[in-house]
Amino acid sequence: MAEETEKLHVEDKEQEENTNWVKSIQEITGYEFHDPSLLQQAFTHPSYDEGCSSSLDRLAYLGDSVLNLLITQEHYALYQDLDPGKLTRLRASNVDTEKLARVAVKYGLHKFLRHNLLLLAVQIDEFKEAIKDYPLHSNGLIDTPKVLADIFESFFGAIYIDSNCSMDTTWKIAKNLLEPMITPATLITHPVTQLQEMCQKKGLPMKIVDLWKETGEFEYVIAEKFIGRAKYTAKRNVAKNKAALNAYYEIIQELDF
Repeated sequence: MAEETEKLHVEDKEQEENTNWVKSIQEITGYEFHDPSLLQQAFTHPSYDEGCSSSLDRLAYLGDSVLNLLITQEHYALYQDLDPGKLTRLRASNVDTEKLARVAVKYGLHKFLRHNLLLLAVQIDEFKEAIKDYPLHSNGLIDTPKVLADIFESFFGAIYIDSNCSMDTTWKIAKNLLEPMITPATLITHPVTQLQEMCQKKGLPMKIVDLWKETGEFEYVIAEKFIGRAKYTAKRNVAKNKAALNAYYEIIQELDF
């Protein structure tokens, strides 16, 4: 009898914690779920429980597609003079991993994630520290924990389903959380693209030396003279982007323009 009473007490406590957890997320995001189980799924990482069959993965897949369409519609209507290439770059900057991770951290959504990822807390702290140097976006110069973006995408996949697939409802919440949006005026060219365009403009041959597997480094040799180098062992693309930015500034300094 005592065991049954204790079990009921534990279940009641868990139910109360779940209710408070749901209310907290709804207060932060401004959306009240009709089906709280969707919200629970949206914040459950596959690592949380072995053989977990109700994790955020499928909702993140859906949310990614929905967010891309919503941003596409918004930009198509707002920026009627932009060509498809610029619209694509603008959309990417507003829904890529870093942008969505920033939003998740800004509103503390990561605190509600149920997971068993041992290094996640450290990775998030490093990410929060790194973004201080880049108010809007780093353009690939920092290492972003992908799970942060997954949280945001799965959350909006859940809203989309819970709102009976209402694009208007989903966009109302998403637009509010995504502010400040990156606009054509604040969009920064990616470091690799920036370097390539500079070399093409000045007729400078460019060679990439990929040493990442051996040393964690990338080198850009420009006209056999200018060298941009960077080392980042944790992620290949970050090292490559940092090296490209370094090479770009080397050219700027050498050619004095």
